[in-house]
Amino acid sequence: MPTYFKTLPVKIGRSSEDRRSRHCPYLDTINRSVLDFDFEKLCSISLSHINVYACLICGKYFQGRGLKSHAYTHSVQFTHHVFLNLHTLKFYCLPDNYEIIDSSPPGDIMFLLVQRFGELMRKLWNPRNFKAHVSPHEMLQAVVLCSKKNFQITKQGDAVDFLSWFMNALHGALGGTKKKPSSLTKVFQGSMRIFSKKLPHPDLPPEEKVALLLKEEYQEEMSDTTFLFLTLDLPTAPLYKDEKEQLIIPQVPLFNILAKFNGNTEKEYKTYKENFLKRFQLLKLPPYLIFCIKRFTKNNFFVEKNPTIVNFPITNVDLREYLTEEAQVTEKNTTYDLVANVVHDGKPTEGAYRIHVLHHGTGKWYELQDLQVTDILPQMITLSEAYIQIWKRRESEDDTTNHTGA
Repeated sequence: MPTYFKTLPVKIGRSSEDRRSRHCPYLDTINRSVLDFDFEKLCSISLSHINVYACLICGKYFQGRGLKSHAYTHSVQFTHHVFLNLHTLKFYCLPDNYEIIDSSPPGDIMFLLVQRFGELMRKLWNPRNFKAHVSPHEMLQAVVLCSKKNFQITKQGDAVDFLSWFMNALHGALGGTKKKPSSLTKVFQGSMRIFSKKLPHPDLPPEEKVALLLKEEYQEEMSDTTFLFLTLDLPTAPLYKDEKEQLIIPQVPLFNILAKFNGNTEKEYKTYKENFLKRFQLLKLPPYLIFCIKRFTKNNFFVEKNPTIVNFPITNVDLREYLTEEAQVTEKNTTYDLVANVVHDGKPTEGAYRIHVLHHGTGKWYELQDLQVTDILPQMITLSEAYIQIWKRRESEDDTTNHTGA
């Protein structure tokens, strides 16, 4: 009887290609000192901006990677093999023409964020830096990759969302956990005490509410937790206009919205099924304290912005009254000075960001927006729609940051 054999498709040459892709022998020829991606993405020979590749050995740009392309000719003539597609950001080896694939384990990808951020900081603070500017291109690429494109170079995201992701990503990549600290948590992490009490459903009859409040699950519970920044809630913005048909922009002192953490102020928090009444009190203050002022309210239809102006001093903010009685004894230094202020201007989805930064050496304030840097009076900072603030703790009575004009 004839025997029938089932034929299976065979991939010819695939194994050798995969081996070369993940073990390219020319990666050590990359010369990072000549790479600068701030130049316009044009081929150095044809001046075309279509399908441009960067030679990672000499830093020049060439078009294409086919047999008759400028990049192919350059690789053969000068034995430069590693090229980067400036559009897709994929790496190729020429003239063999195969893609170079990162062979590092998946768990190591987040450490790229630490590496690129560290490189950017060293470039910024390098006293021997030849150029007066530093490109954050590699750092931004790492953010796109590590966030799985939740944050992109071409699309503006929310500053608080990015701050929360970035700090937690760095903490995890540095080996930190909920119990194990990292260099980031030593600088920014504080702790607070939360008092939480479950509330009966508001539609229940009064007698049922009274009966439920006597049960154990409706009694107040206490828990301690850590934080990397404090969220400050703004009062509801007015809906009515003044006599000139203009919306009234309210103002609120910083200490009014800080009352959320005095241990007495209660606020109701609603979840999908249950309601809770919570109050907060601080246990430990970090060397650098971050405030995130909650300006945006999201629902299923649109994003609404609260334009309330927060009046705040830029120096000598004492937070001792927001600590528990035990913490007031152990925490020696509780006074903070403002060192950075992030502002959001315009509509919720179309606005722009500005940053106010204190130059510690001179005590002068500067405003940064994109590539524009201008000096600004401290009095003007308090008139802005502050969104994120970074405060530095005074470590002694003599540690007073020089704030010009404050």
